[in-house]
Amino acid sequence: MTYSNLQIFIVELVGTFILVMFATGSIVYDVKIGGPYGVWFAAVAPFIALIIGVYSFGKISLAHFNPAVTIGYYITGHISKTQIIWYFTAEIIGAILGSMFVMNFIGKEADLGANAPNYNYSILLIFPVEVLASALLMAVIFTVVYTKGLRGFSGIAIGGIVGLDIFFLSFISGASMNPARALAPALLSGILENLWLYWSAPFVGTMIVAFLFRKKFEIQRKHEL
Repeated sequence: MTYSNLQIFIVELVGTFILVMFATGSIVYDVKIGGPYGVWFAAVAPFIALIIGVYSFGKISLAHFNPAVTIGYYITGHISKTQIIWYFTAEIIGAILGSMFVMNFIGKEADLGANAPNYNYSILLIFPVEVLASALLMAVIFTVVYTKGLRGFSGIAIGGIVGLDIFFLSFISGASMNPARALAPALLSGILENLWLYWSAPFVGTMIVAFLFRKKFEIQRKHEL
């Protein structure tokens, strides 16, 4: 079944809203109550959000919820150039609405959950780590799309790699992997100095993987004709 750009826009907006609400809201809530949960809580929250999003909306939009993932899907030929605008607009609006929800109903602590790298490390390490986190996410997404088509354990796999990236890599780069998720709390909190990292490294990571997978999807499409 083919879905319209408007349908895709709506589910991408809702899915990104859920993701940002869970991902940033968990950080804000944890800091607000004194920080008893720590990084595992920040890792589990987006894992749950992506399970909800992938299984609810994957058949309609492929469940991007992330501009860097959208670019990856464009490179592999899953979406058109025009659709990038629909996806990007939905993802950014959804992310901002998610941060507005957090600000009004959970709290304003921790800069609304804005990503921040650990500058105790060199940027020569921080940037590649963020690229790696984003590349791992894109690789898992493409693997499940290529083999299962977002069925079976796909939602758990995609949510799982995000959770693992956050758990093991956020102490270095912040492990955003998602320019929209990084943008919304940064804009609303006024903490903008780290946006350059999260609007560059995730795209680099997903694009590298997309070019590696592009041939596989081209062959798959030829076999389906």
